[in-house]
Order: sequence, then structure tokens, then C-alpha cells
Amino acid sequence: MRLVTLDARPRPGVVLGEEIVDLTGCGEVIGAAGDVPRTVRGILEGGDAAVDLVRRIADRIGSTPRLSERLREQGALLSRATARLLAPVPDPGLILSCGMNYRAHLQEMNTPVPAYPTSFTKNASAVIGPGAPIVLPASHPDMVDWEGEFSVVIGRPCHRVAEKDALDYVAGYTLINDVSARDWVEPVFQASAVMSGVLAWERNLLGKQFPTFCPMGPVLATKDEIPDPGAVELTTKLNGKTMQSANTDDLVFGVPELIAYYSKWYRFRPGDVITTGSPSGVGFGRDPKIFMRAGDRIEIHASGIGTLSNPVAAAS
Repeated sequence: MRLVTLDARPRPGVVLGEEIVDLTGCGEVIGAAGDVPRTVRGILEGGDAAVDLVRRIADRIGSTPRLSERLREQGALLSRATARLLAPVPDPGLILSCGMNYRAHLQEMNTPVPAYPTSFTKNASAVIGPGAPIVLPASHPDMVDWEGEFSVVIGRPCHRVAEKDALDYVAGYTLINDVSARDWVEPVFQASAVMSGVLAWERNLLGKQFPTFCPMGPVLATKDEIPDPGAVELTTKLNGKTMQSANTDDLVFGVPELIAYYSKWYRFRPGDVITTGSPSGVGFGRDPKIFMRAGDRIEIHASGIGTLSNPVAAAS
């Protein structure tokens, strides 16, 4: 099942083939839809009961042509091609981003394999959905890079969980573009003392926090859609040219390891997101370096999830 958040009056939807069911708008035709929470995050907070209710509604619509026609007439069954979407979870409480987690990316950045997962928080107010523009910051527009990342959406309260149980706490998966202004990367590699390196890294992380620097989507694919998060094909294209191409089997730390490790400290809640890191092929790692410019389009695709596509725009 693939959950989305519809634009305008933000409301949850579920993908049904080439259409999207507006779960809020179909209550007059399907009485049970009135019990569906009004946000995707609310559905996740409702646990298995709420997710199963959405699944039953989708199955009923999909198997009943006359019901589908009534919903189309009422505007509650929309064309997927024309529906405007926000991020599937537009209001995550926490976005925890794993860094340095693809072996090939570590190699291109001349970085050793870490002994344990690293992380930083991504600014939740920077979240945008598919189709929304990534705005180059007026102060630092020249070194804005892409990082297409397979990401985990938490479905149950999660703290101090064992690796063997970690996937039980996953609601599903989505894509995030960890957009990064690279203006502050070089001082990280030039640092000669421990504290100067720490300060340089902290400043580098600020380059990931600008408004619009966290595209997410296009859907939240429930975990039954991706039974093995360690075998997902992931690509990033800039203006149609493939820049990143990887499989999550190249991860240093897989999804269960990340959840188990981070949950030693964090108490994750439904709707929180963990990114698993960027594959190789980022613009900064190329010779010559390549960065996004106004007028570009960046697309991230993963099997089981679909394509997250965003234009790039100059600051107004």
C-alpha cells in the first residue's frame, strides 16, 4: 500500500493503480472512511488498526467498479498524474539523517568506514513534497548538491529495541533528497586539530538546513511493498542524466542496525523518519564538480516507491 498526502487542504490518500483515493473525501460513500485519521501521521499513530482500515477501504474500492465510479463523480478518486502532493509525512517530529553509510560514497569522499553509525538532524521545516521547487539560497547558491536517500518511516513508538526486532517498528519507506550547500566542506578536510575539525563539521551540517532542502516522497510505501530494505535499487538523475546508481546492499549499516543503534538514545514516534545515507555520485565528489542550477530538475527513484522529482529555482 502507498500512502500520500494530498495538497490544498492537506489530507491523506492511498494510491490505487493510476488513481488516488482521497480518504477524507470518500466518507459520504464509504461510511468507514469517517474513522480514518485526518493525516498520514495520524494513521501511523493509530497503529495496525488504522493502517488495516485504510487497506480494507482501498481493497473495497479496487474490487468494486460501481463504487469507484461514484467516488470519481464526487471528486474523491483522483488521477494520480494530475493530483498535487505534499510530502507523504509533511510534519515529521524528527528527521534523523545517517551520514557516511555507503561504501562507494565513502571512497569518493576519501573518508574511512566508520566504526558505528553517524547522524545529524535534518530541519523538519525544510520538508517539501514532489514537484515543489528546491530554492537555491540567495546567500550560497553556487554549490548546492543532491543526495538521494532511501529512508525509513517509523510506525510505532521505538526506544531501545533489538536489531532482530527493529523492522517491527517500521511503517514503511520513502525517499528524501538530502540537499546540501557544500560551501563548508573543504574546511572539514583541511582541519589539523580535533576541535577545529568538529567545528568545521558542525558548520558543514548547517549547509543542509536551508528552506526546501528536504524534498520527501512521492509516497510512503508500507513495508509489505519492500520486504527487503537491504536490496533496493536507487538512482538519482539530474536533467535526465544518471548521477547516482546504487543498491542498498552497499550500506555499511543496514536498516535494522540503524534503528537499533539510534534507538539507544532516541525515542522515535510514528511518522519520524530515518534517512540511510547517500550513495556515491554526489556533485561534490566529481571531477570536475557539478552542482544544481536554477532550471534543473532532480529525480530520485527507488524500486517499490517511485520517483521523487523536483525542479530547482533561484531565490526570488
